[in-house]
Amino acid sequence: MKKNIGRFDQTLRLVVGLVIIALGIIYQSWWGLLGLPLLLTGSIRTCPAYIPLGISTKKAEAEEKK
Repeated sequence: MKKNIGRFDQTLRLVVGLVIIALGIIYQSWWGLLGLPLLLTGSIRTCPAYIPLGISTKKAEAEEKK
C-alpha cells in the first residue's frame, strides 16, 4: 500500500493512540480500544480513510523540503 501519512501526522497518531489506550486502561473502559486504529495507521504510515478522499500529508511534507 502507498504511504500517505507524513512524519508529523504519524507522530500525532502514535501519541494520541497511546494516550487513548492509557486512559482506557486507567478508567477500565472499552473506549481505550479506539486508540488501536491510530497506532496501526501510524505505524504502517497508511490511512485507508485518506485514500478515497485523495489526502496525503506525506506529499505536503515533501513539498515543504524543497
